Amino acid sequence: MKILNLTIILLLGAQFAFGQNDGAKQKIENAKIAIISERLNLTPEQAQQFWPLYNEFLDKRRALRQDYDNARAKIDLDKASEKERKELIDYGMKLKERSLTLEKQYSDRMLTVISAKQIMELRQAEDDFKKMLLRQIERRRIQEQRRDNMRDDIQQRRKKRDNGG
Repeated sequence: MKILNLTIILLLGAQFAFGQNDGAKQKIENAKIAIISERLNLTPEQAQQFWPLYNEFLDKRRALRQDYDNARAKIDLDKASEKERKELIDYGMKLKERSLTLEKQYSDRMLTVISAKQIMELRQAEDDFKKMLLRQIERRRIQEQRRDNMRDDIQQRRKKRDNGG
């Protein structure tokens, strides 16, 4: 478990060190798959049925988010009328309802492949992965801030030195 976590942290660290790109996104996805695989302890037969179903679910959930992002992008909130804002809120609520319905449908479908305990482990693994990713992002942000502060300090010292101070 510790080796898997270390591997995942290294993969995520590499992603942040080189910026976000398709390769980095793939590394993050691979890390997520590794955590889920470890947590669910799928048999080969389960894995063969689970992963296509899970990926289908993720694609549909992603499409719902994209629908909202597209609707949101069409509206300039600084200039939007109260009616337009309310319509966007209502649309967001409808998409959340659709997302919940989607989750219920796929939970039922997954129960034909994996146990209820494994579904609960799946949800926990997804949550843990998100938390780990957010911690890694925060660590990266703090490191960049420290680096920027050190760079500023060095520049100020050079200016002071160059100005005879």
